[in-house]
Amino acid sequence: MAHFEPPINWTDFEDISMKLYERFGDDFGESKIYRVRFTELLDWVMEIPNFAGKREACNESYLEMIQSGWVYEWRDNQK
Repeated sequence: MAHFEPPINWTDFEDISMKLYERFGDDFGESKIYRVRFTELLDWVMEIPNFAGKREACNESYLEMIQSGWVYEWRDNQK
């Protein structure tokens, strides 16, 4: 039986951050994550399997939350 993953939306910052870390791993450290352009970050989020949010529903504060969540995810995995 296939594992069901609920859809991910813009406010699921933690889920999005984990997916980005899974995709890029340790190739993206803290300073590199903070240098990612929001246009690029938006595209990467839209490419996440199961992502159900609409591009038009995104805003800068969501992207900032995703970016900082990604940094925390990266930090947690450096121990």
